[in-house]
Amino acid sequence: MTQFLPPNLLALFAPRDPIPYLPPLEKLPHEKHHNQPYCGIAPYIREFEDPRDAPPPTRAETREERMERKRREKIERRQQEVETELKMWDPHNDPNAQGDAFKTLFVARVNYDTTESKLRREFEVYGPIKRIHMVYSKRSGKPRGYAFIEYEHERDMHSAYKHADGKKIDGRRVLVDVERGRTVKGWRPRRLGGGLGGTRRGGADVNIRHSGRDDTSRYDERDRDRDRERERRERSRERDKERERRRSRSRDRRRRSRSRDKDERRRSRERSKDKDRDRKRRSSRSRERARRERERKEELRGGGGGGGDMVEPSEAGDAPPDDGPPGELGPDGPDGPEEKGRDRDRERRRSHRSERERRRDRDRDRDREHKRGERGGERGRDEARGGGGGGGQDNGLEGLGNDGRDMYMEPEGGDGYLAPENGYLMEAAPE
Repeated sequence: MTQFLPPNLLALFAPRDPIPYLPPLEKLPHEKHHNQPYCGIAPYIREFEDPRDAPPPTRAETREERMERKRREKIERRQQEVETELKMWDPHNDPNAQGDAFKTLFVARVNYDTTESKLRREFEVYGPIKRIHMVYSKRSGKPRGYAFIEYEHERDMHSAYKHADGKKIDGRRVLVDVERGRTVKGWRPRRLGGGLGGTRRGGADVNIRHSGRDDTSRYDERDRDRDRERERRERSRERDKERERRRSRSRDRRRRSRSRDKDERRRSRERSKDKDRDRKRRSSRSRERARRERERKEELRGGGGGGGDMVEPSEAGDAPPDDGPPGELGPDGPDGPEEKGRDRDRERRRSHRSERERRRDRDRDRDREHKRGERGGERGRDEARGGGGGGGQDNGLEGLGNDGRDMYMEPEGGDGYLAPENGYLMEAAPE
C-alpha cells in the first residue's frame, strides 16, 4: 500500500544517509602499550627521611585539658585584678561614701524595678531619712540591686537593721545590714572576695542565708514558720486527696448499692409475680374443683330418675377432705409448706383419678338403670299372676327390699358393698 502514496509522503519514509566513519583520536586502554610497567615502592625508599633526623612526636591537647587550662587562666587573671583593685580600694576616701557610717543602712537584693521613692516610703516608718544612694552600673546605667540609706538618728538605723531584714518589697525580700566598709576593719566587698557581713565570706559553701548577725532566732523562727506553712499546705493537699478518695469510694458504694437495690427490687417483683401466679393457679384449681363437684352432683341428680330417695356416693369419699376454702388460713398460713404440700398432693390425686372416676360413674349409673328396669318387670309379672308379694317364691328378687334398696348392700355406715352385677366395689353414701 505504501507504493501508492504520493512522493511527498514517501519522502518521509526514506532512510537517511549512513554515518561516515571517522578514525578515533586516541587508542583504547586495552590497545595502549605501557612503556614503563607498574612497580612497588622500593625505588622510593631512598626519598624517605632518616628516623634519626626526624623531630620527636608532639602530643595534641584534648578538649577537657583545654577547658581546664582556660579556667585556670581566668582564675589567675581574676586574682590579679582583685589584687590590683584591693590596692586601689579605700572606702574612707570614696567620694560616693558620704555621711556618717554609723547612721547608714545597707539594703541588698532589691528588685530592679524598685525606685528610690519606693524605698523611702518603705524605710521611713523606722525614722526620718537623710539621704538614699542607689548604686547603678557604670556601663549600662541600670540598677545593681542594692542601695545605702542614711538616717538622721542612729537609733532609727538600729531599728531598721533589727526589724526590716527580710521585708518584701515589690515581690522580693530584701537583705538589710549595716555599712561595714567604714566600720569593720579588714572587711572587703563581695566583688573583691568578701561578703556582706561576718558570715558573708565568698561562695555558697561558707555563706549562710541570713545576714551576718549573732542573733539568728528571728530567721530560725521564720524558717520554722515557712516549714510549718509548707507542712500545712502538704497536709491540706493530703486531706483534699483523701476527701476526693472518700468521695469517689462513696460514689462507688452508692452506685453499687443502687445496683443492688435495683437487683433486689427486680427479684422482689419476680417473687411477687411468682406468688401471684401460684395464687391464681391455686384459685383456678379450686374453681375447677368446685366446677367438677357441681358437674358430678348434676350428673348424679340427673341419673337418679324417679329414685330421688336413693343417695349416691359422692366424690368426697375418694379424695381427702379439704382443709377449708382456698383463701382460708391453715396451720402455717396461706402459703405454709404443709398447706402447699397437701394442695399439691390433693391436686395430683384428683387429676389422676378424675377421668377414671367419671368413667366409673357412667358405668355405675348404667348398671343401676338396667337393674331397676329388670326389677320393675319382675314385680309386674308377679302381680299379674296373683302371687301377692311373691314372698314364697325364689325368683331371684328376694334381695330387693320395700324401700327399693338392694338387700345385698350393706347397711349404712359401712365402708362399701360389692355389686353382684358388675363386681364393682360400691361406696356407701356419706352421712
